[in-house]
Amino acid sequence: MAVRIHPSAYVDPKAQLGDGVDIGPQAFVDADVVIGEGTHLMHGAHIARWTTLGKNNRIFPGAIIGQEPQDLGYKGEESYTLIGDGNVFREGVTVHRGNRPGTRTLVGDNNYFMVNSHIAHNCILGNHIILVNGALLAGHVEIDDRVIISGNCQVHQFVRIGAFAMMRGGSGAAKDVPPFCINDGLNWIRAINVVGLKRNGFTPERVRAIKEAFKIIFRSGVGLKVALEKVEQEVPMTEDVQAMLAFIRASARGIGNGRGSSRE
Repeated sequence: MAVRIHPSAYVDPKAQLGDGVDIGPQAFVDADVVIGEGTHLMHGAHIARWTTLGKNNRIFPGAIIGQEPQDLGYKGEESYTLIGDGNVFREGVTVHRGNRPGTRTLVGDNNYFMVNSHIAHNCILGNHIILVNGALLAGHVEIDDRVIISGNCQVHQFVRIGAFAMMRGGSGAAKDVPPFCINDGLNWIRAINVVGLKRNGFTPERVRAIKEAFKIIFRSGVGLKVALEKVEQEVPMTEDVQAMLAFIRASARGIGNGRGSSRE
């Protein structure tokens, strides 16, 4: 398929465009940009330098991908924004490149980023993630697959959010959110994301094991080390439970709290 570029768009001669790329009115494509086949830039979309977009992405009006990080230490050095396939960036979405030479912001495949959501420098996002309107990710945030970040949520720098987790609208995370969990308020691990798990094909047996582990970790009132040991002793060690324990043990920032927890 032929590349289509509207006469009012600007495409730098050093940009590389795949088959079937469609660039709309007043869109901007900088030097050293690679755009994969079938990607559509709507009017006013902006793709900044050193950005790579995969196949079949949709960039809506006013979205800005790959611009300089909001970091006072950044001095214009070459750094990158790498976007996979099949993503949707709605109006006003911003994604910033890495904040140091040779570093990158990385977004996987089939994600949906709604109006005015923000992905800061050096974030690493997996696949099938949804950022709802106004969701804000600070620098170096890591989000695993199938996570939902609801409207106007805020995620502190260096926070990790595990697979199939959810942040409720307006909530904040300054500590890690384990897989399968719902974050509410500020760092409150409220419950298991049961609806999300069922929608993604989790069997009742898988959900039951996750619930049992959750109750011990977040509702028993014992310290975290003891809670994890109790889970290993009392809960079937399914792959899901093992993933939850591994995520928590790898946490550098600590995890959010549950009601009845003695942890800070």
